[in-house]
Amino acid sequence: VQLQASGGGLVQAGGSHRLTCEISARSSYAMAWFRQAPGKEREFVAAISWGGGSNNYADSVKGRFTISRDIAKKTAYLQMSALKPEDTAVYYCAAGSYGPSFESNSYDYWGQGTQVTVSS
Repeated sequence: VQLQASGGGLVQAGGSHRLTCEISARSSYAMAWFRQAPGKEREFVAAISWGGGSNNYADSVKGRFTISRDIAKKTAYLQMSALKPEDTAVYYCAAGSYGPSFESNSYDYWGQGTQVTVSS
């Protein structure tokens, strides 16, 4: 199983941006986004169940970020709005059999990461 994250870039504070994660396998995986800022540990951002009917968000992004998925396209999205400089990080997508968990050890497969930089 391979995951390909894309869509990172430079965004102004207050703006919006969307990340995409494509998964190679057609299976019943929950999917999630994590992020890691320079000098910090990787942290949970958002997760969605296989069917898309359940999701989970970190308090720091709740109300600003939305996770969604298109099962037919084997793709998950992270729509980010009202971006802040503290959202600057490398964003990773992950897939696992159990979810939508906020715990990184619930996910078996990880993408390579995509950089999001929010300028003030």
